[in-house]
Amino acid sequence: MVERRVRIAEIGGSNPPGSTMTSKQLGSLGEKIAANYLKKKDYQILDRNYSDKFLFGPQRGEVDLIAKKNRTISFIEVKTLTQNEREQFSPFSPEMKVNFQKQKKIIKTAENWLRERKIPLNIKWQIDIISIKINLNSKKAKIRHFKNV
Repeated sequence: MVERRVRIAEIGGSNPPGSTMTSKQLGSLGEKIAANYLKKKDYQILDRNYSDKFLFGPQRGEVDLIAKKNRTISFIEVKTLTQNEREQFSPFSPEMKVNFQKQKKIIKTAENWLRERKIPLNIKWQIDIISIKINLNSKKAKIRHFKNV
């Protein structure tokens, strides 16, 4: 796991201190922060918000970011939470939201993405989680990257 702190302004976040965001806005901001973080770590972003409809049933799978580094494709789930100064030491972490069911969906979706692009399933690929805690008061984000979960 790699941890890094960034200022929200570095990636184009603009909510004023203490303001609230919808979950969609928060997710979008988290994905921007994660993409920026990955680019700085020499990842090439291949796709964003890829979703598919599974052959059986109405379930849809989605992968937030798909990136490549050193011949390895990473299918990345980004989980973002806000916190204020009082919540700074909360034991709950965003990555805890990626349960077994979600992991299975990500794997199926990753395999579908590879098949659609005619990339052999035996290439090196992995599932990563990027966990982000955003403090809207200080406009800082804490990023944790869990590789090959």
